[in-house]
Order: sequence, then structure tokens, then C-alpha cells
Amino acid sequence: MKDLNLEQINKDLKDKSPEQIIAWALSIAKNALVTTNFRPYEVAILNACTQVDPNMKVIWCDTGYNTPQTYKHANELINSLELNVHLYVPKQTSAYRDAVMGIPQIEDPNHAIFTEQVKLEPFNRAMAEHTPDVWFTNLRAGQTAFRNSIDIVSMSKDGLLKVSPFYHWSDEKLDAYLEERNLPNEFKYFDPTKVLSNRECGLHS
Repeated sequence: MKDLNLEQINKDLKDKSPEQIIAWALSIAKNALVTTNFRPYEVAILNACTQVDPNMKVIWCDTGYNTPQTYKHANELINSLELNVHLYVPKQTSAYRDAVMGIPQIEDPNHAIFTEQVKLEPFNRAMAEHTPDVWFTNLRAGQTAFRNSIDIVSMSKDGLLKVSPFYHWSDEKLDAYLEERNLPNEFKYFDPTKVLSNRECGLHS
């Protein structure tokens, strides 16, 4: 994976469909997976991945703070797309955390501990157990400054090939994609670690 010419690959893939991009990545992968938190537009990457590989591993790291709407949406997609979900949750319950620290603001020293507990530790545990070489995500340009600096295919800090098939897509184009395929979306989503909508979530930077 380290010998790949990412610049050339991204040029070659720029005008390909998400399904074509996924098929290309799977052709060089030994162990691929897709991660999700069922936030808005996640249904696009989940649908595209399962169209190419119906049994692809789906890693869901649930912070424990999702909205009721998100949980219902997740359950709907797991059933309708027949997702091969592997669920990871924090080692502490949200009730325990609410009692001892609540949801800290970004300037609170406890914010780093909170993020580690609800997001980073479950994610790192999932990656350690599944040891993927290709990681599909729904990152898109325009979401954060960091995400603007990558491309369809990039290399994570841990040497994983990170593939974002919808990287160049706008919300409007994604809306059309979902409408054409009669796929549901859900916007009532809450990420307790981000505070601001344009902050990076911690998994990708």
C-alpha cells in the first residue's frame, strides 16, 4: 500500500462513480471495512459499499449520545441494507459519565478525556481487532480544513489506505443520489465531541 502513487490514483478516480471507486479499492484490499456513525448522508456510503460487497464489515462506534432519531435511522438501515455491523461502545456508560463529568466544552480539560472515552478508544479497539488495510469513509471536501487537504484516496497516519468515494460530492448531488435510490436520510444527529459543526471529530486528523 505504501508504494501507491496517490496523486495519479486520485487523478484516475476523480470522474469515477462511488461504486467504481469502491470496486477499485477492493481489488487491492486484503481486509476492507467501512466505518459509520449514522450521521446525515451516511446512508450513501453504506449503500454504495454494500452494492459492491454485500458482506462488507461495517464498524459502528456508538458514543452512547445519539438522538432517538439516529438510533431509529441506524436500525432501519441495518435491516434494509442487511448491514454486517460490528458494534463498538465506550467502556463507561453515558449515565456514569453524566454523573462524573457531563459533556465538557472544548476549553474544559476534561474534553480530551471525554473524546478518548466515547470516540477514540472504541474506534482504536475496533481497528486493532479487525486490522483493515482499506478503510472506507464518507469524508467530503468542504467539511473541515483537514478534509480539504486530502482527496478520494489518502493514507492515514497509521498507514491505512483511506478511501472516500463521495469526496467531491455536494449535499445537492448526494440528495439526488439518495432520491434516485429511495434511501432515507436523518438530520437530527448529535456528536458530543465536536461542539462546533466545522471541528474535526478526532478520528481522521
